[in-house]
Amino acid sequence: MKILLLGSGAREHALARALSRDPETTELVVAPGNPGTAQIATNLFIDPNSPDEVVTLAREMGADLVVVGPEAPLVAGVADALRQADIAVFGPSKAAARLEGSKAFAKEVMASAHVPTASARIVTSPDQLEQALDEFGAPYVVKEDGLAAGKGVVVTSDREAAIRHGLACLEREGGAVVVEDYLDGPEASVFCVCDGRTVRALSPAQDFKRIGDGDAGPNTGGMGSYTPLPWAPDDLGQQVIEQVAQPVVDEMARRGTPFIGLLYCGLALTSKGMRVVEFNVRFGDPETQAVLARLDSSLPQLLHAAAVGRLDQVAEPQWSDKAAVDVVISAAGYPSTPTTGDVISGIEQAEADPDVHVLHAGTARNDDNELVTAGGRVLSVVALGEDVAAARAKAYAAVSKIKFDGAYHRSDIAAPAYVERYKWDLNYLPHRF
Repeated sequence: MKILLLGSGAREHALARALSRDPETTELVVAPGNPGTAQIATNLFIDPNSPDEVVTLAREMGADLVVVGPEAPLVAGVADALRQADIAVFGPSKAAARLEGSKAFAKEVMASAHVPTASARIVTSPDQLEQALDEFGAPYVVKEDGLAAGKGVVVTSDREAAIRHGLACLEREGGAVVVEDYLDGPEASVFCVCDGRTVRALSPAQDFKRIGDGDAGPNTGGMGSYTPLPWAPDDLGQQVIEQVAQPVVDEMARRGTPFIGLLYCGLALTSKGMRVVEFNVRFGDPETQAVLARLDSSLPQLLHAAAVGRLDQVAEPQWSDKAAVDVVISAAGYPSTPTTGDVISGIEQAEADPDVHVLHAGTARNDDNELVTAGGRVLSVVALGEDVAAARAKAYAAVSKIKFDGAYHRSDIAAPAYVERYKWDLNYLPHRF
């Protein structure tokens, strides 16, 4: 199978790694890719947000499947152009991608499909913003109604901070804000592979959004993740299919915009039951890095079956008994003004452990062919272990070997305190999960 993968981050490096190691893959091209994907695939520089450029490349290489990594190409209609050209693509249409591109649209779909989510108000003026904040009370949840790469959400007990974020969003062209009721309980991410009719759930994971230990500081694109979730029920994935993903897929089909691709279900397991926090329409970063590290079955087969509408003919994904932990190393100044151009060392030493691999996100080659920082989140260090604690120890041992000026990482990804706390929380919730 000849596969074209779009994107350039650690998520795409993880996808490339899983695709390239499968015997079904005969050729893998990543566009534009990064120095990490260059080691296992062919990088070609095109604009992944240009439907014409993507279709041209897919035709030139005779691609059997195109996998779209980031959200921007989907919202730009790349998947639509590929389908029009009769090229199999794993990724939703522009219309279906509105589940991520517009939080207001997602709320409307969930209401029609009777999917449990937080109560919300869509506001378009400062007065409406203040009224909604007063209605729901603290903690305040304020979300930009659009793509924000995981950073357009503020959860705070500081009313003034909530107002500032809301006003900043409203000042943008066509600005709208979603104000929601706060959801208690632990959060989980469940990726659902969809072909417009059938749904398959991947192993649940949890990510860490805030920059600092103890979930302090501003939101980021994600500072780490782990899977499986020792505190979650074994059938959480099936529950998500039945209560969330399948109803949404059915509703999207009813509207004439079938959802084909990856439905990322961000969930809160609350005292009132399961609630959807948000949808994304692509693999999540950094959860993908951990989830795919445990995948034992064929990723190319799974994604191709979804792309061509034959997901019901493919077996359920199979998983390693091991746990995976992903720790993100970021550049100094992230998430506001990350520094770039710092030389990176120690990756080879980190990967000396066969249970460890390092995925590139914000990296590049300088004029001397040295690996340097080129973005906010620079690397994802992924480790496998017999359980979460063992995987965590291996991940942090590997992180300690990687060096560059200003390197920063959280020290509490998948820490026992989180695992035990969530286990306790769920034991005392009045609902079965």
